[in-house]
Amino acid sequence: MRNNEFMMALNALCHQRDLSKDVVFDAIETALQAAYRRDFEHDPNIEVEMDRTTGEARVFVDWRVVDEVEDDSSQLALDEAQAKFGDHVAVGDTLREERTPRNFGRIAAQTAKQVILQRIREAERDRAFHEYSSREGEIVLGTVQSVDSRNGLVRLSLGKVEAVMPVSEQLPNERYRVGQRVRGFVSDVNRVTRGPQITLSRTHKEMLRRLLEMEVPEIANGTVEVRAIAREPGARSKVAVAAMQPGVDPVGACVGMKGIRIQNIVNELNGEKIDVVAWSPDESIYVANALSPAKVMETLLDPGNEEGRTAVVVVPDRQLSLAIGKEGQNARLAAKLTGWRIDIKNASEMHEERDRLAARHAAYEAKVARQRQEEAERLAAAEALLAEAQAAPAADAVTESVAPTAADKLAFDELAPAEEAVAAPADEGVSKVDAAPEPVQKAAPTQAQPAPDVVEKTPPAKAQPAPASMPEQRKPAPKPTPKAAPQPQPSYDDWLDEEDDYEEEEVAETPQSPLGLPFYTLNERGEAQSLDETLERNRRDKKKKSRKGQQGPGKRSSRGGWEDDDSDASSSSRKRGKPSRSPRPWSEDKNW
Repeated sequence: MRNNEFMMALNALCHQRDLSKDVVFDAIETALQAAYRRDFEHDPNIEVEMDRTTGEARVFVDWRVVDEVEDDSSQLALDEAQAKFGDHVAVGDTLREERTPRNFGRIAAQTAKQVILQRIREAERDRAFHEYSSREGEIVLGTVQSVDSRNGLVRLSLGKVEAVMPVSEQLPNERYRVGQRVRGFVSDVNRVTRGPQITLSRTHKEMLRRLLEMEVPEIANGTVEVRAIAREPGARSKVAVAAMQPGVDPVGACVGMKGIRIQNIVNELNGEKIDVVAWSPDESIYVANALSPAKVMETLLDPGNEEGRTAVVVVPDRQLSLAIGKEGQNARLAAKLTGWRIDIKNASEMHEERDRLAARHAAYEAKVARQRQEEAERLAAAEALLAEAQAAPAADAVTESVAPTAADKLAFDELAPAEEAVAAPADEGVSKVDAAPEPVQKAAPTQAQPAPDVVEKTPPAKAQPAPASMPEQRKPAPKPTPKAAPQPQPSYDDWLDEEDDYEEEEVAETPQSPLGLPFYTLNERGEAQSLDETLERNRRDKKKKSRKGQQGPGKRSSRGGWEDDDSDASSSSRKRGKPSRSPRPWSEDKNW
């Protein structure tokens, strides 16, 4: 009978607290287990089980059968286990022994009651936390329970849980009294020891969005969308709305007939003014609408301003104060709503501003035109120099731009015996020409060889006119001076000249244009200058610097300066007529 009464009370408790029976049974089992350990024996292996149908509680102890007992609270010897449970028990088995007392007593019942209540409260807190954490960002209705006069904290009852509203989340022109019903926006839900801590707000801008959804059916079903909200709590707010279906007036749908819809929201927010404006994809139109109720004459957007995106708005002289608002409130809210920095000017100021902008623009255009003219003049000069270079003979350009190479020196050395033979008498010339080596004939152009029929008709004494006509076709370089006797010890300058001659074999020729003409460049003063001259000057400067670095600073002059020791050597080297190094095409010249 008692078990039936217990189950009836348990079912009523679960229904009243809106709890699950399994949670309550688990709490009762834990409470009975703690009471048994405190009043009867402290055994860690004690387990309490309750029948979910009858509510009967039973206590059990688990034993492990071993050969040698090391822990009396959980282990049982084999002979003792066989004496209690039978001979079928073996080592390693786990046995369960029932130790349910006849009566726990008054203390055990009181302990069970306290534990049950504690577990029930914890279950209610968890349920409330999960319920309101899912409602974060929504509006709830609560009743004021208390108002703290020291810090202004307001406590509200939401039914089974409590919520708080700090001073920072309260409207500045609002006063609360106990028992007053207030709507609040659930801004934060935290889990604490005493239960969920719910924070309400009446200053959050999303609260205005939720109120519009509650009062305007077109916003709730998606016909009208709220694009942006700018709010100064308790004073004024601006809302930008857009229609998602053609033919719908978004502003009229939010305001309602005779402003009844928006008036309900104003009353809920204790007289806070609300401006509903139309959103537009055109930024200039959107900025002009955001300054409502002022009428905008013109909007100039400057997205690249140093201070950010700036919009210059022109309004009539009489509406300048209306566009700015009280203490700049209207312009400030419009800037928050659109994301633009708004500069409001009246019509008279804008005329002067336009004149200044026009003057700056004209100066900028003149500067750009002057730069373009200078560039055109430099380009024309370069084209004139290029045309003059193309008009010159191609052979002269090639002769001036191509320096003698190692192959030309070799051909000159091979042609020297043939020239001496031509200058000798006829009989000696014929014999020398007959004995001339084969490379001489290979070096001569193919056009100089006579046809076979002409050779047969020519007399034998005058059979080979090719060497005589060769100097006219080839035009080799003048004869080099005979080599002097080898010196016993060459000087440092001679060694440098030999190094330069050795490097000439590896230096590439001066780059030529596709027409075989030399390149022309412009120096720092805009004057035309041949590329060969530029490269040769750079080579000489580089050579002087390298010699100064190798020979030291030089000798002290009588005028207090320093003179290079290799000046005489370099001049003597030039007087000897040694070929100069061909310019390097990869020279580091800024006119390249």
